[in-house]
Amino acid sequence: MSSPSTSLGSVSAGRKIKDRLVQGLVYLAFALAVIPLVSLLWTVVKHGAKRFDADFFGHSMNGLAGKDAGGGAYHAIIGTLEQVLITSVIAVPIALLAAVYLVEYGGRSRLAKVVSFFVDVMTGIPSIVAGLFVLALWLLTLQMGFSGFAGALSLAILMIPTVIRAAEEMLKLVPNDLREASFALGVPRWRTICFVVLPTALPGIITGVMLAVARVMGETAPLLLTIFITKAINTDPFTGPQGSLPTFIWDQAADPNHNAVDRAWTGALVLILIIMLFNLVARLVARAYKPTGR
Repeated sequence: MSSPSTSLGSVSAGRKIKDRLVQGLVYLAFALAVIPLVSLLWTVVKHGAKRFDADFFGHSMNGLAGKDAGGGAYHAIIGTLEQVLITSVIAVPIALLAAVYLVEYGGRSRLAKVVSFFVDVMTGIPSIVAGLFVLALWLLTLQMGFSGFAGALSLAILMIPTVIRAAEEMLKLVPNDLREASFALGVPRWRTICFVVLPTALPGIITGVMLAVARVMGETAPLLLTIFITKAINTDPFTGPQGSLPTFIWDQAADPNHNAVDRAWTGALVLILIIMLFNLVARLVARAYKPTGR
């Protein structure tokens, strides 16, 4: 008969082998997921660096054809930043209020179930449907015309459900002990939500908002239907067609001339860098933020 120490040693060795095997599979899966991402980034950087210069950031394409050298995406960068800012101003408050209702007030009520159902539906709608909705309502019915604000409305439709789901999950992670302690001190529910629940969940909410911003910032289809395409600088998002980086990339990439294609690659690189910068700032803010009791 084998001694107990021998059997325990074999079991321990078997567990170590299984642990190392699973660990190796996890690393392999991680490598397989990272390889396409690194390849994509390397390709964009390799081709986009050709026009990554001051002219690209300081000039528009006004008066230039696709075959012409020079030109830049100044008008598109300004348009994208303005549209994303307006989108966030519209979408984030609405999404946060909806998430607070679902977690703090809705419970298992019928209205909460209806709201949750429509949030799920909106999460899965194609982006072009949001553009068509704004086109039909804002441009054709109300006769408002192409504008950066119309594009922001279509992007807000896509951003709201993403922020709702992210904020909802973060609010659910807040321990109920914090709520109960606040209620025990006689603090009203609304003050508990504003000064206890939301500050505790704020770092995760910020991360969710930035993920939603990253998603809508690269959308092209709804913008083609709502802001149109212009090569001129338009800093007024409420009047006339306005440029954006996604439509700039789409327009330049469709041109067979190598100068236009180079500008498209650089536009893609700039868009990636802006998204990375926003996410970096959000992570720094979330990491530095420490909720304080009141």
